[in-house]
Amino acid sequence: MKFTPSILDEIRARLPVSSVVGRRVKLTKAGREFKGLSPFNAEKSPSFFVNDQKGFYHDFSSGKHGDIFSFVMETEGLGFAEAVERLAADAGVALPKVSAEAERQEERAKGLVDVMALAQAFFQAALKGAGGGKARTYLEGRGLSRDVWAEFGLGFAPAERFALRDHLAGKGVSSELMIEAGLLVHGEEIAVPYDRFRDRVMFPIHDVRGRVIAFGGRAMAKDAQAKYLNSPDTPLFQKGRVLYNHHRARKLAHDKGTVVAVEGYVDVIAMSRAGFGNAVAPLGTALTEDQLGLLWRMADEPILCFDGDKAGRRAAYRAIDVALPFLQPGKSLRFALLPEGQDPDDLYKNGGSGAIEAVLERAMPLVDVFWSRGLEAGPVDTPERRAAFEKRMREQLQSIPDENLRRYYREDMDRRLVALFQPQRAGAGARGGQQARYAKGNTRWQKPVEGASIREAIRPSENLVRTAIFARTGTISAREALILIEFMREPERLPRLADELALMSFTHADTRGVSRAMLDFLAIAEAGEVPLEAEALKGELERRGLQAAVERIEAALRPGDRLIVSEPKKIDHDSVLRQAMTLHRRALTLNTELRAAERAFSEDASEANFTLLADLKAQILALDGTEAEIERESGFGLPMTL
Repeated sequence: MKFTPSILDEIRARLPVSSVVGRRVKLTKAGREFKGLSPFNAEKSPSFFVNDQKGFYHDFSSGKHGDIFSFVMETEGLGFAEAVERLAADAGVALPKVSAEAERQEERAKGLVDVMALAQAFFQAALKGAGGGKARTYLEGRGLSRDVWAEFGLGFAPAERFALRDHLAGKGVSSELMIEAGLLVHGEEIAVPYDRFRDRVMFPIHDVRGRVIAFGGRAMAKDAQAKYLNSPDTPLFQKGRVLYNHHRARKLAHDKGTVVAVEGYVDVIAMSRAGFGNAVAPLGTALTEDQLGLLWRMADEPILCFDGDKAGRRAAYRAIDVALPFLQPGKSLRFALLPEGQDPDDLYKNGGSGAIEAVLERAMPLVDVFWSRGLEAGPVDTPERRAAFEKRMREQLQSIPDENLRRYYREDMDRRLVALFQPQRAGAGARGGQQARYAKGNTRWQKPVEGASIREAIRPSENLVRTAIFARTGTISAREALILIEFMREPERLPRLADELALMSFTHADTRGVSRAMLDFLAIAEAGEVPLEAEALKGELERRGLQAAVERIEAALRPGDRLIVSEPKKIDHDSVLRQAMTLHRRALTLNTELRAAERAFSEDASEANFTLLADLKAQILALDGTEAEIERESGFGLPMTL
């Protein structure tokens, strides 16, 4: 059976060598590698080494050397095809049926690589030609010499609509192949396909093998609709799964023991000029799960380097949400924030390599930035606000998959919470201490008050255990559905409410996935790649495979909410959204306190703990009743304008 190189590369990208070898060999960290006893020879001293960055293992005792496929073949006695099938299943990679058609597609992909190489040569020649004067002036003004142009393959796309098309056609490349490579704009209403990139400085984007698979273009015209424009997704290129400069950075990242992710092409080049060739960048969107995996293959604790302004902090906070569900012992992130108003290029020009080094040395661990994000969400000056703050922090930690790591994060949060709230707790009397014990559940910050009058423990009946007080639900909250449908209906509100949306704790996988996709869409729209419109958002959600999730969210709407969404003029939709978000935050706070009270009740089934349970449940029912009353008073809707 024949497997295409792209399929094998995909499997290798998803499975670090240490994860495959570690199933049979006990590995320990040894600098930037892992070591263990040889699986091929009996030995007492480790001579078997694994290098994830380079993607191989080497056994000094037997001389055997290879990748994940050869290791499985050697240790399990499998043939190559069986090893590929086994590892593809582990990696979650679907193997295509090997057929004449599949082989033709692989050959076509090779043809696309050739087309992209021809396009790059054209852009490089255009930069040096008579029409490239403006682009040369721009690059030289940024301090980028011709040596840098050559190193990074920089070029220029002429302003003419058919310059690249005609050049490639003259070399026998068909329009269909140019369209498939993402070089031409086409469509039903476009009679003649034309060049996608025009009047732009061109940055080639490479795969891990160093082949050009896409381009990014920086507009020369000040009034251009999009300052930066990337190639669309093609058979060669999916921007959420590629890092700019990956092919150059990975060896240097291994040598230095870290990798730095910055925001854009010029930032990467500036870092390289400053001596930090281990720099990469996402491609015009928020960091994705796949890109995070690529970073972790290069280093255990990549540094994410963002601008120090509000947008930079928001990007850092989105990266936390992406990373938390994938954190593992030894795998984390650090965050370096640049001085506000400066990018790496500015920093290098003003302070040289030392200025960048100083910023990177001050990089904060993920746990510190996670804590800072929580504090920025709002004041903690009242008991209610402190409870809401603690609830948010604890709920967000639930997404960490490793139990031990999650426990260490909780312990760290406990210490920080004690330090933060100690002034409030220091003056609390016996009554305050007892209430803290009940409200905090399993935090155990307060000891039981000696001499407190507690009657004989009350045990819940089976009927009580089956009530809603103890119930869990896997359904989509109607309130969460309304919030997201309102944003889908009018995504123009995202820039104003993005920070609030990013800090909201959604309780269902569908609503969490769609909310993250909305924030990513906002980043893409702000970069000028798509319009900030409902149809564009709908297309982005469909592209991410979230159409079914959206349908389930729509189905979760209550009848009154459906009327609200369907009334574009009579309803004050901003008030609808604001009120829904406020009620959602309050409901989550109460439900978190309810869960803490349940834990306290399970440990001490006292009358006081049962009373607390009943009181919290009453507040939740009252909140639901308040929302229903609002609906009745406004005629199925929240505030209306007539």
